[in-house]
Amino acid sequence: MPFAIVRYNDDAPKSWNLYYSGKRGVLLLRLWKRYLLIDRNQQLVFDIDPEKVKEKGEDIEFSLEADAGEPADISDWRERDVGMLRRLRFRFGQKGNYLDIQTPLKANGDPLY
Repeated sequence: MPFAIVRYNDDAPKSWNLYYSGKRGVLLLRLWKRYLLIDRNQQLVFDIDPEKVKEKGEDIEFSLEADAGEPADISDWRERDVGMLRRLRFRFGQKGNYLDIQTPLKANGDPLY
């Protein structure tokens, strides 16, 4: 996903990539060697087994119908529009690290992805 901004705590991770799916509101984040399936609609995050994700050049293959397992323990889910970006921020656990993802919006305010 071009033009996205990802922050883990207060720093940008050295290795990350953000992918969008055909289903609106569902993102797949590669954070270092870990994959997180983020469902903005249901406010859930799943830790995906890297073996289930196949990289093909700039794209990936992953089935949304595959069993994602149990959702991760997250708290402080906050989502809002910040200018031409939609900001999503949540915390792992009650006092754990937080993840901040900003994705671009269209000029009319609709999500670009």
